[in-house]
Amino acid sequence: MSDATTIAASAAGTIDPSEAAHFGKLAAEWWDPKGSSAMLHKLNPVRLGFVREMVDQHFGTERTERRPLAGKRALDVGCGAGLDAAPENIAAATLHAEGQGLAIDYRHGSVETLGAGETFDLVCSMEVVEHVTDPAAFVAGLALALAPGGLMLLSTPNRTALSRLALITVGEGTGQIPRGTHDWQKFLTPDELEALLQQAGLRVIETRGLSLDPMKGFVLSNDVRMDYLMAVVAA
Repeated sequence: MSDATTIAASAAGTIDPSEAAHFGKLAAEWWDPKGSSAMLHKLNPVRLGFVREMVDQHFGTERTERRPLAGKRALDVGCGAGLDAAPENIAAATLHAEGQGLAIDYRHGSVETLGAGETFDLVCSMEVVEHVTDPAAFVAGLALALAPGGLMLLSTPNRTALSRLALITVGEGTGQIPRGTHDWQKFLTPDELEALLQQAGLRVIETRGLSLDPMKGFVLSNDVRMDYLMAVVAA
């Protein structure tokens, strides 16, 4: 990858200060697979599998290619330790990248603070849209950052009885997810998110569910009731 950029979780007008503060407090443990963000460590392999599949499909790269985004620009908006509205997470991410020998351009700001005309071949925003105050404005900002012919990848919880049970009642209730992480009322259904994407001039080309298999753990599936991922392009 020639250029990886990370910025704040949301547009300047859509950042929720309480949300930013909540995730900022988790920064010190973000990279600890047994810490407060342990659930994300379990989710990431599945989400990355979806990212790689969609990147290969969209850009025509082979699965064996070790640098499928070589020569392209990638933007990850709101990943947490560095791609977040919390400055604490920027610091944590920068230290982690330096320790891994990675050249990543971390920015604390918002998707609208990108330079005029600054666009990216790949735009990712995982588990972020449910934390902003204005999802439509946030999605519009993501759309502006997508280069012609680019690919956008999103994930978010669905607003269903199952997601409330799994993520809040069980996840937060048992401490597997930090208490206060989710507001079920802010979850978007796939139809609601797709409508916002269409308003921003985007088109969904793939939707997958992220579900929990008792034997395998988190897996990609056709069941979108708990959480789902979308691949998006310009309409």
